[in-house]
Amino acid sequence: MFERIGNYFRETRDELLNKVSWPSWNELTESTWIVLIASILFALVIWIMDQGLGFVITNFYELF
Repeated sequence: MFERIGNYFRETRDELLNKVSWPSWNELTESTWIVLIASILFALVIWIMDQGLGFVITNFYELF
């Protein structure tokens, strides 16, 4: 059993060091900025939709 666990960790380490292609620092920072900007844009769209629907529903309920 311990041999299988040790083998698992050796294979995991080998895969992380030799088979995974890690991004460069520039690629990583560029991707981070893209995700940050996209997240802010999505949050703004959702906030605008929430405010708009809240306004519509409030005015609808005031009619009754």
